[in-house]
Amino acid sequence: MGCSGRKTLSFLLVFMLVYLHGASSQETRPAGQRKPFFERLRRLEEQFWRFQEVTLTHLQSIASNYNVSYNIDARFQSLEEDSQATALAVNRSQAIVWGNLAHLKSWVRKSQRRSRKVDTQLQALHLTLSAQGRQRAQEADEQKARQEALAGLARDVQAMQATLARLMRQIHSQGARLAILEGRLQTDHHSPSVPPLTLALTPSRPAKPGPGSLQLQRGRQTPGASALQNHPEDTSALPDPSVHRSLVRPQDPSQLARAPQGQGHICNVGPVFIFPNASTQNVLSFSPSLLTALRALSFCSWVRAAAGYLGTLLSYATQDNDNKLVLHGRDSLAPGSVHFVIGDPAFRELPLQPLLDGQWHHVCVVWASTEGRYWLHVDRRLAATGSGFRAGYEIPPGGSLVVGQEQDLVGGGFDGAEAFVGSVAGLAIWDRALVPGEVADLAMGRGLPTGAILTLANATWAGGFVRRISCTCLEHCP
Repeated sequence: MGCSGRKTLSFLLVFMLVYLHGASSQETRPAGQRKPFFERLRRLEEQFWRFQEVTLTHLQSIASNYNVSYNIDARFQSLEEDSQATALAVNRSQAIVWGNLAHLKSWVRKSQRRSRKVDTQLQALHLTLSAQGRQRAQEADEQKARQEALAGLARDVQAMQATLARLMRQIHSQGARLAILEGRLQTDHHSPSVPPLTLALTPSRPAKPGPGSLQLQRGRQTPGASALQNHPEDTSALPDPSVHRSLVRPQDPSQLARAPQGQGHICNVGPVFIFPNASTQNVLSFSPSLLTALRALSFCSWVRAAAGYLGTLLSYATQDNDNKLVLHGRDSLAPGSVHFVIGDPAFRELPLQPLLDGQWHHVCVVWASTEGRYWLHVDRRLAATGSGFRAGYEIPPGGSLVVGQEQDLVGGGFDGAEAFVGSVAGLAIWDRALVPGEVADLAMGRGLPTGAILTLANATWAGGFVRRISCTCLEHCP
């Protein structure tokens, strides 16, 4: 478009030059010809003006076309620049895409390698789990076999326990017979005129509780008999289970458990602790107390009571029960009567009237969880026995064990009416049931049987007015 405009403009300029040259040549002609010349010149001038107008119009059109073509060129140039920029951007984008594709390919290869490793690990885990499953199945079979073996062993243990219970009954029965024979021999040797020792049968009957009795004082019996009230399963070693055995002379009931001759020569019993009065501060404690649970128990001690009643010899309390194990007496009970408590409220009333004479006496209380058997020995003699008392029970460890006070709280809550007044010596506790021969050896000062878990030597604290003294023999103790 620009080239055609330039050609038209050049043609017009040439035409004007030719026209002007013709006009100048006509002026040189004669005057006669001037009139038509002016006519022509006028017409020519008119034509020139029209031509000029047309030319101007064409020039304007050409200029307009030139501007349009210039704008188009600028636009084309801009489009070319844009296309170049677009191509550059496309190249860059393509480079980035290729880079991303290369990174993606690398990541895919890594993922494939990782997936192969994971597959290998899963296969190994599957093999391991399979092996563990087989091993667990084998262990389950072995455990089942062990359980069956343990069940058989438990049956054997139960049978052995039953046999042991029968043997214990026979041993204590023989011990009772031996005590009767010893009593008869001593009676025949020292007092030939006194009738021989006989076996008296005393029916059990309930007694009225005293006004100050605690929850422990349920079902008290008459002195000298084993308290089995509200526990019909208790029986003595005699054939008739409706009565309770006590060894007495018909003419002298106070001689239920006479101390053997020569008792004043008992020596080497260890330290003696004296409780001079009923103060609640008078207490003897052990720490630690019981380290393991007890399914059997033997408590033995030399005791000399200085009051008209027996206070509390032993008290073992735990957080859930302050009367887990108690030999408990108080001024409101029958004289010489003591409650033997295992896991309150279960208890048995024990007859200890011989201890009220102010002399030294040896006391042993034995209990076994098997069939709930228990025995009371006073000065080598069997004073009471029974069964069905806390059968299968277990005394837990970790509680508070004191001598001389009854705990209503762990380590406290003492009551002066339940305090022990007197002296104790040779106190010891076993986690098994002593046999009558061992009890007799203790009462005769022949040393402690093996396996004692606590003795007075383990006492860690004596409070209040409690005094500790050493005596060569009991007869020399104040």
